[in-house]
Amino acid sequence: MTNIEGMDTISTVLDHLKLKGQDNEFAINKHGMVTLRGKVYLRNEMKIIKTYRFEGESDPAEEAIIYIIKTYDGNMGYSLDAYGIYTNHANDEFADLIRGMTRIA
Repeated sequence: MTNIEGMDTISTVLDHLKLKGQDNEFAINKHGMVTLRGKVYLRNEMKIIKTYRFEGESDPAEEAIIYIIKTYDGNMGYSLDAYGIYTNHANDEFADLIRGMTRIA
């Protein structure tokens, strides 16, 4: 999980996704399902195609992973996962969902 040169902040990656029209944010709910604009996707209906990990060396608020996701019906977007003291999920359902998605290069 390395960052591409110039993609060293969360805002840089999100800006890049917006320019590519891939700035759809996938929301992961407590039931382990992902939604985008009201449509529900199950883990086998999407793939993680890229990840960006931010260590937060100078700012702990930037401890996060951005997962770039593509769905079976062609939608592309991202899910932002804060970790450490700023985690945005209180259980392992998020981690289980991410592990269950097929990762492709």
